Amino acid sequence: MDQPPLRAAPDPPALDTRAIDNLRFIRETMERASSFTAVPGWGGVAMGASALAASAVSARARTPEEWLGIWLAEAFLALGIGVWAIAVKARRFRIPLFAGPARRFLLTLSPPLAAGALITLALERSGQAPLLPGIWLLLYGTAVATGGAFAVRIVPLMGIGFMLLGAVALLCPASWGTAFLAAGFGGLQIVFGILIAKRYGG
Repeated sequence: MDQPPLRAAPDPPALDTRAIDNLRFIRETMERASSFTAVPGWGGVAMGASALAASAVSARARTPEEWLGIWLAEAFLALGIGVWAIAVKARRFRIPLFAGPARRFLLTLSPPLAAGALITLALERSGQAPLLPGIWLLLYGTAVATGGAFAVRIVPLMGIGFMLLGAVALLCPASWGTAFLAAGFGGLQIVFGILIAKRYGG
């Protein structure tokens, strides 16, 4: 009885192809290990939505002090949303918050934010509160850009976007301040939040 002809075994992958695949795997693994991946996407969207609400409310403020109070309340609300969202995402991905990339991210994020709080106090006391929208955007962008050096690639780009918007706000009429805050802390935050959520798991 005739035996069916043996099929030729498929050629093994070329050595250079396997090497490229291995290098790609190593690079991606190292990138994940060295980057803080718990930057909240949907949390950023929620922060942006609260900023848009604050913009609508502050546009009806009767005094500069009332306007400032609304935005300070928004800052604390957004901070709470951000911290909660980071903690939830870090727990879901089992990322320690006080070690490795997460610790470096938080340490580099904090100084520009602290500087922003002190500058806010100084400008309010000296009667220069109209400068605050541009400075807030600029310093928040600085915080995100520097912290983003230890996060996923899109985060520093978001920081640079805020810095550019803040620089433009400082050159424009003070009456446009609320609109710039809405565009930055509202629109820009939401756009990047959606991108981060879709690319990096929420």
